[in-house]
Amino acid sequence: MQMPTPILAAKNLVKRYGRVTALDHCDFELYPGEVLAVIGDNGAGKSSLIKAISGAVIPEEGEIYLEGERINFSSPLDAREHGIETVYQQLAMSPALSIADNMFMGRELLKPGIRGKLFRQLDRPGMEKFAREKLSELGLMTIQNIRQAVETLSGGQRQGVAVARAAAFGSKVIILDEPTAALGVKESRRVLELILEVKSRGIPIVLISHNMPHVFEVADRIHIHRLGKRLCVIRPEDYNMNDAVAFMTGAKESPQLAQAV
Repeated sequence: MQMPTPILAAKNLVKRYGRVTALDHCDFELYPGEVLAVIGDNGAGKSSLIKAISGAVIPEEGEIYLEGERINFSSPLDAREHGIETVYQQLAMSPALSIADNMFMGRELLKPGIRGKLFRQLDRPGMEKFAREKLSELGLMTIQNIRQAVETLSGGQRQGVAVARAAAFGSKVIILDEPTAALGVKESRRVLELILEVKSRGIPIVLISHNMPHVFEVADRIHIHRLGKRLCVIRPEDYNMNDAVAFMTGAKESPQLAQAV
């Protein structure tokens, strides 16, 4: 069966930091409508890969394709304008701003008519209503006041705001870097449900996670990253969590390597 054209792909990406090679001729493919999990040991290069395909770092070599067209992202804002939303582990939130302001950072709604066009007045009620709806969809409305500063939220609540923002605005691809790492069991469950809901709308998701049960629950394919490159891609129905960890750590030969012998 012929595979469709990847919505997001990378070929032979190379990124070095001094003498350290973070990406060593790395390949990557994300297909329409799928959840692709990216797993790997600490220092394997997962974060560098995600930053390269989301515009946060510029690789020294290699090519990136969006919907089959070669593209060079100059910044995360550039990638975002192309429909790629990313929630980084560091969240990229502004602590002093409100929840609604963080949801709309860089894409604020203006009031209709002359007040918006000429005087650039913000439509705060509209932004607050939208933010409240998106947080409610995620089941994270334990937050009492949508106007409160993000710095007053717990770590789990901040993560929830960031995930809701990505789900609200990602039109082509959503990249989630450890989205449940700071969340409790109940909030984690809602994030996994949101991932499946977004997938059902046809938007593909890249999920970077160390949580193997979560990966095997929601992923259609699992990209295993090792020593700066893609080691193999497996399907959850073909392997178990122990296999994935063994491939990831080098304790077991990867299926692609075994087939090549």
